[in-house]
Amino acid sequence: MREAYQSDLRYLVDDLVDMASMVRTALEDATTALLESDLGLAERVIAADPHIDERQVDLDSKIVELLARQSPVATDLRLMVAALRMSSSLERMGDLSAHIALTARRSHPEPTVPAQHREQIARMGELAATAVHEAAVVIAERDLALAARVENNDSQLDELQREIAREIARSEGFSNAQIVDMTLLIRFYERLGDHAVSLVRRVGFLVTGDSVDTLNSATDVDEF
Repeated sequence: MREAYQSDLRYLVDDLVDMASMVRTALEDATTALLESDLGLAERVIAADPHIDERQVDLDSKIVELLARQSPVATDLRLMVAALRMSSSLERMGDLSAHIALTARRSHPEPTVPAQHREQIARMGELAATAVHEAAVVIAERDLALAARVENNDSQLDELQREIAREIARSEGFSNAQIVDMTLLIRFYERLGDHAVSLVRRVGFLVTGDSVDTLNSATDVDEF
């Protein structure tokens, strides 16, 4: 019985890593669709999002069942509590990737990203995808040194968001639709970074038992 219980706990971690892989694929595809005006790829990202939602529901159901059957304490309880919050973050990251794809679809066939901002948006997409990948490694291996790198990536995303926002505010050559789309896009990428930080900080909670700062927007990310 105890061996089956430990196997169930390992599967929780595996499920979180699988969800992170799905999110990373969605994010990379959404960024490609955005920058290349690829409508078909955008549609695939949008269609795949419900599968990430389903994985969250399945994972949360497993956790609730384990809580009811096993009455875990100490590290096991921290794992289940952290996993519930992490599955929520991953589901929201999937939503954000779908929002990027929806923005690409809405502006098709016109390019969503003005030429002067393509490199910056590509960089935001790269940083966000790296953050998702590295967060998955942190979840699997409990690597707190790598967690610090995820936080550094997030600061770079924050700075790119501010940089693009300043440039948009100063520009007179954008339509209202372009301003709205770009403002939303940089917010989506910035929030993806925040969710990645939330994931690795919850692994820190799991490893050390230290409480998570619920007043920090990069840790408690209830909004997009």
